[in-house]
Amino acid sequence: MKIIILNGSPRKNGATANILHEMEKKLLDKGCSIEFINISELKVLPCVGCCNCYKTGMCHIKDDAESLSTRIGNADGIIIGSPTYASNVSGQLKQFIDRGHFVIEQLLHGKYAVSVATGENYGNNDTSKAIVKLIKFSGAKLSGKIICTIPFNANLQEDKKQTKKIHVMADKLYSDIQHRKFYFSQTIMHKVIFNIGIKPFVLRKGEKYDGVISRWKSINII
Repeated sequence: MKIIILNGSPRKNGATANILHEMEKKLLDKGCSIEFINISELKVLPCVGCCNCYKTGMCHIKDDAESLSTRIGNADGIIIGSPTYASNVSGQLKQFIDRGHFVIEQLLHGKYAVSVATGENYGNNDTSKAIVKLIKFSGAKLSGKIICTIPFNANLQEDKKQTKKIHVMADKLYSDIQHRKFYFSQTIMHKVIFNIGIKPFVLRKGEKYDGVISRWKSINII
């Protein structure tokens, strides 16, 4: 079982990273193969809006974004975490989301995912909503979410209740992947989004979206 943990914080040892590392430890104990990625350590340039990836299946910009998308595509599950900046995800994470082939290409098809959002004050609910929407619209099943109001760079070792919640969420993700849990309402919602919103739009684009069609065929959704 391979799981990607994506830390969207610019800090490798901040509150978001602490929660993600706690989940990592729990999943490692279960024998999972974990790749923990700090987005701040990667070179991910902004999307330039050329839409070339829809035609060719890959971005023409030579940096770390394409490699990361490939690794995510080969995983069984993903945990995406971000601090709250202006009631949204971090700029570093948003930059990768814009480049990562998520929604149109259905990067997370067949996977299970957990959202982690942290913040000291208001706005972490909005951050969580942004990540959850990305997960569901990209084809994954949401195993659960953690929304944590927590002091800057807080140490979770002192919060046993929060640590237990994190462990429960890690267990749930593991169980969902292992048993391929069926989520009825999420499945119906995604079918509506894909078949009424995404698929007709792509088909109208014709050859301009050949790369997307090839990706869909490779994961057997058309």
